[in-house]
Amino acid sequence: MNVLQFLRILWAYRLTILACVLVAFGAAVVFVQIAKPRYEAQARVMLDVVKPDPVTGQVIATAFLKAYTKTQVELVKDNQIAARVVNDLGWANNPGIQQWYRSQKASSRLDFSHWAAQQVVEGTDARLIEGSNILEIQYSSGSPARAREVADALRKAYVDMALQGRRETARRNAEWYEGQAEKTKIALLQAEQQKAEFERSSGIILQDNKVDLDSARLAALAGQGAGPTIMPTASGTSSASMQLAQLDADIAAASKTLGPNHPQLVEMKRRRELLAKQAIDDTGTSGAAAAAAASAQRAVAGLLEQQKAKVVAQREKVEQLRLLEDQVNLRQEQYNQSIQRAAQLRQEAEVAVSGVTPLGAAVMPLSAAFPNKPLIIGASIPGGLGLGLVLALLLEFVGRRIRGMDDVAAITGAPVLAVIRSSERKRKRWVEYLPRVPARGLRHARPASS
Repeated sequence: MNVLQFLRILWAYRLTILACVLVAFGAAVVFVQIAKPRYEAQARVMLDVVKPDPVTGQVIATAFLKAYTKTQVELVKDNQIAARVVNDLGWANNPGIQQWYRSQKASSRLDFSHWAAQQVVEGTDARLIEGSNILEIQYSSGSPARAREVADALRKAYVDMALQGRRETARRNAEWYEGQAEKTKIALLQAEQQKAEFERSSGIILQDNKVDLDSARLAALAGQGAGPTIMPTASGTSSASMQLAQLDADIAAASKTLGPNHPQLVEMKRRRELLAKQAIDDTGTSGAAAAAAASAQRAVAGLLEQQKAKVVAQREKVEQLRLLEDQVNLRQEQYNQSIQRAAQLRQEAEVAVSGVTPLGAAVMPLSAAFPNKPLIIGASIPGGLGLGLVLALLLEFVGRRIRGMDDVAAITGAPVLAVIRSSERKRKRWVEYLPRVPARGLRHARPASS
């Protein structure tokens, strides 16, 4: 089918297409007149997802941001918030709402509170504005005043519910951590008691660096025994002996020239006696010191061996005591963490920060969001035109007719050699559109023309 055939079909069914357009236009006009209008009111809040928590300092991770916003959107449409809205607006005491409920009570088996909450949920919608952290809460109703009123109530209920949920969660977590802290405290006391009993029974006490006293004493003895042993110098090399040898040489030289009773020689002999006595004393002192040093070295070596044997004998007990001390330290750390976290959660439960910020009150809508009269009436014309085109094509395919030589060629499969047009038929068609003249008038008009 070419464009010319398609245009011929449309021209043949032009009245049908026009009728569809008129019917669609009329139906749209009637619909916008009888349809019950719906008014939409919006209230906005800002989600504080980029600000750190005032207590914990935490920020929502980017990976969980989409899930968080989706949760907030669904939370706005939750039945708990709807029930809170019903209570805040006092619908239970509103005669108009009560009459509305009684008019639908026959088709609804819900009680008033559940029915009213359901009405709020059905008219509620929420969305996150693209490219921002602003959540828009929307409510549609047949009354513009009610739409604004419920939108404000929804926002207030959402903020209150967010704050209450945060406080309740923090309070429950704080109670759990406090319970864990009490259990850990009991376990800590038991571990400390076991450690104290083991220390009393074994007589072993660990220092701050987890080293027992015997091991520390062994380390001290090992350091003392490892030092160099300084032995006293030999007697022949003492200063008194050297002076005595020098003085003997001087006396021998003086005896060759001086007499035995010469005062100088007598004085030198007296000095020699003193030096000889001093040399003998130095030799005795050096021997005693050497003996004392050797004795001390042997004593240290003996104590070191005894301490080694003692440390090796109680090594198993020391390791067991270290395990008990590790358990005490672990319980102490768990207790401190539980107490710290419980205190933090208690503080969070008292903070009046909900994580959302209201952005102004809702405005009463001036025009109905539904039905959109310009849109519906404007769309009815192309809609009716499309319906007319589809109907025309269906009628043509059901009852196909020959409207040109292209149709003959398509049906017969033979070439068209010539087209004979009927002038009489054409004349008759034009005559059909001319006004009719009475026959008697025509007979009287003929002689005049001759």
